[in-house]
Amino acid sequence: MLSRALCLQEKPEEGRASIYRSVIINTSKEMMCFSDFPIPDDFPNYMHHSKIMEYFRMYARRFDLLRHIRFRTSVRRVAKRPDFATTGRWEVETESEGKQESAIFDAVLVCTGHHTDAHLPLHTFPGIEKFKGRYLHSRDYKEPREFLDKRVIVVGIGNSGSDLAVEISQTAKQVFLSTRRGAWILNRVGQQGYPIDTIFTTRMKSFLQHLMTSSMASDYAEKQLNMRFDHANYGLKPNHRVLDQHPTINDDLPNRIISGRVRVKPNIKQFTETSAIFEDGTREDIDAVVFATGYSFSFPFLEGYVKVVENQVSLYKYVFPVDLEKPTLAFIGYIQPLGAIMPISEMQCRWATRVFKGLNKLPPRHDMEADIKHKREEMAKRYVASRRHTIQVDYIPYMDELACQLGVKPNLPMLFLTDPRLALEVLLGPCTPYQYPLPGPGAWQGARAAILTQKQRVDQPLRGTARHPVPRCSSVPHIFKVFFSLGLIVATLIYVSLSP
Repeated sequence: MLSRALCLQEKPEEGRASIYRSVIINTSKEMMCFSDFPIPDDFPNYMHHSKIMEYFRMYARRFDLLRHIRFRTSVRRVAKRPDFATTGRWEVETESEGKQESAIFDAVLVCTGHHTDAHLPLHTFPGIEKFKGRYLHSRDYKEPREFLDKRVIVVGIGNSGSDLAVEISQTAKQVFLSTRRGAWILNRVGQQGYPIDTIFTTRMKSFLQHLMTSSMASDYAEKQLNMRFDHANYGLKPNHRVLDQHPTINDDLPNRIISGRVRVKPNIKQFTETSAIFEDGTREDIDAVVFATGYSFSFPFLEGYVKVVENQVSLYKYVFPVDLEKPTLAFIGYIQPLGAIMPISEMQCRWATRVFKGLNKLPPRHDMEADIKHKREEMAKRYVASRRHTIQVDYIPYMDELACQLGVKPNLPMLFLTDPRLALEVLLGPCTPYQYPLPGPGAWQGARAAILTQKQRVDQPLRGTARHPVPRCSSVPHIFKVFFSLGLIVATLIYVSLSP
């Protein structure tokens, strides 16, 4: 497995992802954990990056992984062996502390992520070469004190751009948030203070959303978002609908805008030596620019075995290249999910390793190419054109798609007949990763208990310990469970009795 860990230092290493010091993840702990290892009860629902690293270390110790990992090792080259057509083997050249080595591997997982190569489109900003102030990509940003008493423009209103605008505004003289098309802003904190992803990422809501037209679903969602603050009044309302764009999640941005610490501006028309001129004709003197303009895909170590065209890679179900003689190369985490990426990456790994072992087979090449083409067409219909909308997936449909490859998708009708309490939680509660080691290969005996106690782990860090004990209850109201359970059991029995 080739992996480049997150790098937190003053100057990021080339080819490695980089984060700033205050990063807090946008997916809650119950939705982002690995399927057989719940994050501890007392960890916060939205974790600082240091807590995430602590969890990863706990996982590595629990499953004795450290002895299999070679640290401080760079991968320089991955190439097919001369006998690849029959063996599927790869030659991997590495470097560690100045020492170069080469080894043969039966299969390779590429896990470098898609936030490593900064996309800095300076050619689209006339006059930037004349600007005498400082400019940088968000990948190079570390902390707000760099911009003390400065007038700063943040370009881009994705999750990084909105986070940096909020944070820099705490020390800067003034922050301007420049956006070409605006964005719909979601909260981390949902109804009754629960993590928003545990509220909306349920099988029932996913089913109901598929029954609605895209316009109906967008109407409802936009109404809810505008009840918090009117996006038009705040200069953020885009022309596209809320479901046509990867969501921007930020609890603090409206507060910084209403207090004047962040001022929303349109796209930049051009730079001068000391200022920026915007497309609405306004002009602002500035000292620094932070470009939160996304990332590009790049695999220089693969020597052209996988081609990147318009920031897209042709991968079957975003995992397997289709044109190799043997399926011994897989890509993990090259997706932009509406949900947590860690459980998806785990599911991709479970599938890939079974394919490597010959336990699962890939379909014929023309079927895989048809699947890739279909996904691209559907994505183009749904999303506004953007570099980050080339690998977009919905969490539950994509997880279920991979689960079907493995034979681990929960069987709800059977669960309602054999374990109604669990079935209700699987259907109506958050679709946590514990649902996928319930049946089939890799089943985990603790999955049922983890599902039935997931609300307890959400509540625990909010309420404290001894003074406020947390009841061991599910996510679903009891009275609703009773009536819904009876109805579904009757419907299931009728369906079974009428089936040929």
